[in-house]
Amino acid sequence: MQPDEIVRYWVTGSADDWQTVENLFDKQDNVHALFFAHLYLEKLLKALVVKHTQAHAPPKHGLNLIADRAGLSLTTKQKEFLRRVTDYNLNTRYPDYKFEIKKRISQEYCERELEQITEFGKWLKTMLKL
Repeated sequence: MQPDEIVRYWVTGSADDWQTVENLFDKQDNVHALFFAHLYLEKLLKALVVKHTQAHAPPKHGLNLIADRAGLSLTTKQKEFLRRVTDYNLNTRYPDYKFEIKKRISQEYCERELEQITEFGKWLKTMLKL
């Protein structure tokens, strides 16, 4: 696959994940909605890595690491945001963490997080020229 095809692969996957986010949020499955929201940003960032480096993105899930590989200069606030979103990937994988996080994620909290993730995703898409 050529780099532009790989970029399209990641972007298409991110769109599929965002549809899943919306479906899960509508069903008030907030923990899984945030898990897929992480995947949405991860795939957009991996598309940027490919665009920036013309090479495959690393098989990692830490959003700050991927953003660094993509050549992004992030603010401290953006880095903290990506660290928090990365936690939705890590903490929702294991039952003991999942039960704990489920207690603190209300529909309102999830909605606020998804709004921020949406905005960050839009910013990433501008760099992808989507």
